[in-house]
Amino acid sequence: MFLNPALNAALDRIAERASDVRRAYTPGAVPQFDDVATARTSSDFTLDPLAVVAPDDTYFVTTDDRGHRTYTRNGSFSLQAGRLVEATGHPVAGIRRAGGPLENLCVDRLDEALLRVRAAGVAADGTFYYQRETVDPRSGARELQRVAVGRVALARFPAATRLETADGTHRTAVPDVEPKMGLANEEGFGPLTPMRRERSRIDIDESLIRLREAYQAFDALQAAEAAKGHLGKTAMDLLK
Repeated sequence: MFLNPALNAALDRIAERASDVRRAYTPGAVPQFDDVATARTSSDFTLDPLAVVAPDDTYFVTTDDRGHRTYTRNGSFSLQAGRLVEATGHPVAGIRRAGGPLENLCVDRLDEALLRVRAAGVAADGTFYYQRETVDPRSGARELQRVAVGRVALARFPAATRLETADGTHRTAVPDVEPKMGLANEEGFGPLTPMRRERSRIDIDESLIRLREAYQAFDALQAAEAAKGHLGKTAMDLLK
């Protein structure tokens, strides 16, 4: 912390630019500054059947540790204790039946307890499914049955709505703005893209350039302050 407000502001700019650099490889992350944003979304193929990319301008719905609803484009899902969760462990919301309420998507508790859950994935229509392994008591033959848990919910906000975000990944709605909720392939929502992992919307090269500029601006201010202090000392010595 410096006594000079300009130096403090320059340090803040360094921290803000550094946060964009840190998030450059976080799937679905958005920059704090538009001047380092990529022109369009892009994704990479993955063998993970739980990884999906949402349609443009839509978000997955999650719940944070305080029970507040958040929105993310990071579709790097996984299973934790039978729940479908996003990359940081927040549960993913969806519906289990047509017209049903929004709720967390979880596999059958008995299947989870008996370790019968196999090959979980998310389909293009948002269906979260897994294979239930069963054993025929007579023959001992093992069989797999497909179980559809429910469908992942999507949210879309009015055009030009700027969502608030602290980490570049989880976003919250601004006051008085409610998203349109829906499902993939229904009511104007496009399909999900399975087995793809979305890249961040942060241009790493541009973000590093802006971070370097922030450091250079800070160094210039420090040099100016040092020169000012030196001149002040010289003036005081001449008056003695």
